[in-house]
Amino acid sequence: MNVPVGSRLGTPGVWSAAAVVAIADRPWAAPPVLAAADCPLVLPDRWIWDLWPVQTLAGGVATVAGGELWMALAAPVMANPIDRHAVARLWLLHHSGGDWLDLGPVLPVGHSPGSREWSGSATLDGDRLVLHFTAAGRRGEAVPTFEQRLFMTETRLPAAAICCPIGWSPPIETVRSDGAIYDRARETTGAVGTIKAFRDPAWFRDPADNTEYLLFTASLAASSSAFNGTIGVARRLGSAWQLLPPLITADGVNNELERPHIVISGNYYYLFWSTQASVFAPGIEAPTGLYGMVTDRLAGPWTPINGTGLVIGNPAEAPHQAYSWLVLNDLRVVSFIDRCPNFIGQPAPEFKLQLVGDIVTLAPLASHLVKPQSPRTGTSARLDHG
Repeated sequence: MNVPVGSRLGTPGVWSAAAVVAIADRPWAAPPVLAAADCPLVLPDRWIWDLWPVQTLAGGVATVAGGELWMALAAPVMANPIDRHAVARLWLLHHSGGDWLDLGPVLPVGHSPGSREWSGSATLDGDRLVLHFTAAGRRGEAVPTFEQRLFMTETRLPAAAICCPIGWSPPIETVRSDGAIYDRARETTGAVGTIKAFRDPAWFRDPADNTEYLLFTASLAASSSAFNGTIGVARRLGSAWQLLPPLITADGVNNELERPHIVISGNYYYLFWSTQASVFAPGIEAPTGLYGMVTDRLAGPWTPINGTGLVIGNPAEAPHQAYSWLVLNDLRVVSFIDRCPNFIGQPAPEFKLQLVGDIVTLAPLASHLVKPQSPRTGTSARLDHG
């Protein structure tokens, strides 16, 4: 549980309308338009989206059994892709050499306090696997609601095992919205893109002093705008978390600064997030894409990357091609295929970034564009305990 709001890290960075409007005056970097051959099915009977790797405490991708351990949201293929949010569960995958191995649901049925599970982050320290995740709604509710709460659970991962871990600890609510700075996000009804946010916990340890933080997608409580997105943060104090004022605000500009995360490169902290073209305030136009701000210390001040905040946007010819970008500490960027041209719900080809101060560009594509492969053949390691 969080302790009372403490002193601010610094003045929040403001993602302003002026910065976003400037996007229209300059070209933006975009990955290539995907063809059907670029969109293989990793899980033929299941959609997956919002992928993230299990991290080491140093921020790298944890290596398990000769590959990378990844989590994602998953749902059965259904008639309407929007409906996947109402049944989403955390799913575990092993990634090696471009191949993906399906390991099944991360948590057993009934372990989450929510009616479904939304995005988070995970760390592996030795064999201790810690998961931060969003519990959406309430367990047992007849109709899914949009309440969002942040929880942590942990287990032990057998050495060199390619399997879904068992024996998770009882979930503990880590950070609660205060209703003063951050909206409580307790809506019972709503539509994707319009609901208020308190989700996407992303663990981060600041190497400057080894303090642990949780970043999260939130909404400002004391706002007169329906477009009141913000990136919240909490600081670990012993076994509790201290809620702090936001790192970034977009009040009157954008409703959702989703899946925020920090990558340190050189002497700079790069704070990235994803957002959709449809969640900007009326009169503000910008592409669905990966956005961010940069600073030389966590306390700020924060400066919009590339002057506008836009890092990469979907191609103009395919404005809904991909979403939910995540930048890894080796500057690989992962996302999922949204439409190609219909909804796909599979990992998108990776690309890499080049970071020079507050300028972030795509690395030369020919050297690093990696297409996901179909599931590995052979005996399935999937443990469907849910």
